[in-house]
Amino acid sequence: MRQERINRINGILGDGNLDGILITSLENVHYLSEFTGSDAALVMTENKGYFLTDSRYTTQAREEVLGFEIIEYQKKIEGLSNIMNDLGLRSIGFEPQNVTYGTHKELVEKVSGGQFIPINERVKNLRAVKDDEEIGRMKRAIDIASNSLRENIWRITPGTQEREIALELEFSMRRNGTDNIAFDTIVASGERSALPHGKPSEKRINRGDLITIDFGARYRGYYSDETCTFLCGKPNRRQREVYQIVKEAHDRAIASIRPGMKAMEVDSFARNWIREAGYGAYFGHGIGHGVGLAVHENPVIGPESKDVVEERMIFTIEPGIYIPGWGGMRIEDMVLVTEKGCEVLTSLSKEMEVIG
Repeated sequence: MRQERINRINGILGDGNLDGILITSLENVHYLSEFTGSDAALVMTENKGYFLTDSRYTTQAREEVLGFEIIEYQKKIEGLSNIMNDLGLRSIGFEPQNVTYGTHKELVEKVSGGQFIPINERVKNLRAVKDDEEIGRMKRAIDIASNSLRENIWRITPGTQEREIALELEFSMRRNGTDNIAFDTIVASGERSALPHGKPSEKRINRGDLITIDFGARYRGYYSDETCTFLCGKPNRRQREVYQIVKEAHDRAIASIRPGMKAMEVDSFARNWIREAGYGAYFGHGIGHGVGLAVHENPVIGPESKDVVEERMIFTIEPGIYIPGWGGMRIEDMVLVTEKGCEVLTSLSKEMEVIG
């Protein structure tokens, strides 16, 4: 599988008439080499790959990295420029979103005759289609996160602080095997649930509150991302109405998914439903995003996306309605695109759940 990934890089080399490619984003370094540290880069040619890091990670690299010559540097820019000069590279692809202006300027100065060519449009899709190993790791991350929330639903009762719920959920994910939480857990209740990325606060849950929880785990580098909205106590008419609009938008988007369709079309199935129900002004973000070695990666599932849905992509479907001064809700699942549709990977029920 790792060789298949390297073959994709070789395809970029050939298509772009490049002598080599510089990989600096840690997600892509991990994707190609399995390195899990926090500082490294790859220089790749058609015939060979070079893994460069500093003395903190040399031993770790020898344990994790296969198929690359490992080179230790003292200063990163000098190490990178030295190997590119030694190889005589002149046309070098690089990831512009992961290289600062200052770093680019130094490399141009230090690599003799080197021309650095942005290849972000090619590299950004490198990880969009998942292999079996990646899918397995992501399913494990999903299980860790989902089981952890199941263990803590009983805590969502009147009087409990939002941050207490988030803290206990994160503890559970760590106990259950996550490498790390995927992102800062979101717990927002009552009027605060109108904040799509509301940080857990000292606010206590009240009866009648909507409670939105957005959470995720990481397993062997791969992430999960899921959102559930609960209701503390009996729902009123408007709460039921808005929840059902969001749920129907979620279901319509998932039912629409087919390989070959435009990602913006998936978004439209949910967005149009919410708009026709009269709540279009309260749904501002895209319907979803790819997940993998990063919580947000390709494809982008939004109204202006140029991406095309492909088999074995994994992305979220997460419509929401957020009404200032009233509250909000989001329903989010992760899906795996299959030959004729998709498989929903996340397993927590998205029917309205009354708790507390």
